[in-house]
Formats: sequence, C-alpha cells, structure tokens
Amino acid sequence: MKIGFLGLGNMGAPMAHNLLKAGHALVVFDINLTAVSSLTDAGAAAAESPAAVAGHDVDMIITMLPAAAHVKSVYLGESGLLAAVRKGVMLADCSTIDPHTAREIADIASKQGNPMIDAPVSGGTGGAAAGTLTFMVGGTDAGFSAAKPVLEAMGRKIVHCGPSGNGQVAKVANNMLLGISMAGAAEAMTLGVSLGMDAKILADIINTSTGRCWSTEVCNPYPGALETAPAARGYTGGFGCDLMLKDMGLAIEAARSVKRPVILGAVAQQLYQTLSLQGHGGEDFSAVVKLYSERQTGNPA
Repeated sequence: MKIGFLGLGNMGAPMAHNLLKAGHALVVFDINLTAVSSLTDAGAAAAESPAAVAGHDVDMIITMLPAAAHVKSVYLGESGLLAAVRKGVMLADCSTIDPHTAREIADIASKQGNPMIDAPVSGGTGGAAAGTLTFMVGGTDAGFSAAKPVLEAMGRKIVHCGPSGNGQVAKVANNMLLGISMAGAAEAMTLGVSLGMDAKILADIINTSTGRCWSTEVCNPYPGALETAPAARGYTGGFGCDLMLKDMGLAIEAARSVKRPVILGAVAQQLYQTLSLQGHGGEDFSAVVKLYSERQTGNPA
C-alpha cells in the first residue's frame, strides 16, 4: 500500500520506519528536514507540504502531530490535506488531541468522502521503535477494519473503542491515570528512601506487592531503582514532562465539558506544571520525583 505519513517526531519517525519494514511505500512530510532525510535514506519519498502528500496518489494518510492546533492546520488549512486528498483515501490521525476536535475533523472528512479514524497510541518511544504500540481507535466498523492491517505493522494491540473520538477518550483517560500514578510512585519511593530503604530493594518489594504499577515496574522515577528507566540516564528520552502536561490539560478540559470532577488529575496537572516551570519540561515525566527533593534539582534527597 502507498501511505502518506506526516509528523516524524520521536514517535512518528519509528512508526514510519516500521511501515517501510513491512513493505509499504511511503511519502513523508515534516518541517524537520533531518527527520525527513532519515526516512528518505530508508526508502521513503519526500513531499514539500501536506497537500503534496495527498497529491502523491496515496491510498492512506497517517498523521502524528503534537497538538490539536497542528492537526486542524494540517487537515483543514487552505493547503491542508482535506483540500487536496482524493475521495476514498483513508485518513488516520494518531496524534493525542481532544475528542471534540477528532470528531469535528472526522465529520468534515466523511462528508467529502474520506473515512477517518482517530488512533492515538500508548507504549512510548520504545514501543514505537519495537512496533509493539497499542492503538486506541475511534471510527466506524468499516474504517477500523480497513485501517487495522496497516496499524498492525506499527502495533501489537489494535482496539476499536467505538465511534469517532472514542480513541481520544481512551487515551485521555489512560494518560490521566498514568500521570497520577507516576506522581504517587515518586511520593512513595521518596518516602521509603528517606526512611532508610534502598531504592532498588523498595522498588522490588513494591513490584511484587499491591502497589505495583507501570510507573514503578517499567519507569520507576527514583534514580538507582531501575537501570533501564529514564531516571537512570538523567531523565532523557521517554515521555516528556511537557507532553504529559498537555495530556493532563486535555483530560481536565474533557472533564469540564461533561461536568465530571477529576480531583487527583487536577493535582497531578499542577505538579507537572510546576516541574515544567522549573525548567524540566523536556525531561521524562518521571522527573516529577524532583519535586520531592529538598533541593528540587539533581537526584532526590
């Protein structure tokens, strides 16, 4: 299949590479020319604009963009995808945005004859590189069935969450819980070490007890607890604090739209906002543990 791919960031680039490995022909676009070069070196063709991607007679277009404003611009702008794509081309947005925007764009696309799914992902940069992402898909049954074989080249679990926007609903709820659990893991680990426990031993105990979660087992925030976690490499790589802050904001806005309280979500959002304001926005979100340090810099105290 010939696929257009827009957005070659930390997640999009490895996803695009996996499509090439699966034998798909790829036309790519990104404002980062270095990212584009890495894909063209691997066999993809480059386009100079979103509209130009659609002009390559592709069968499907996938977008992986930072925020709702970028998604709206790429799809709805004067030189955007919907102004240039031919009728019948499948559209899949893998960005994490609010459900309302996902539904709005899918409705416009559908009315001009382009089936569209929202398909945000979970699994981080490691899952993107390994092709083991989870895709949370919102859209029609037909749209899901058509897109699934392509998504399977990039992910291990492809879940149909319901109609348009429901993929984003699942992602927002999941990431709100992730942000809350990471803050809780940071609090618990710092407390235990402050009371005299070795970080690695404490982590091992938690991970065979009822406190076990992804934030303690896979991405433990405390330095020395887990050799493979971002905390072991100065909080580089992984899922950035500012990205988590964006997702927490999406959750709070979504909750406001249906008048639902998200008490712990709001507290966690304030923690990540504080961390970002202190200059750690580009670090992995597990660096929230730094807020529990007496110095609030370097390793927790």
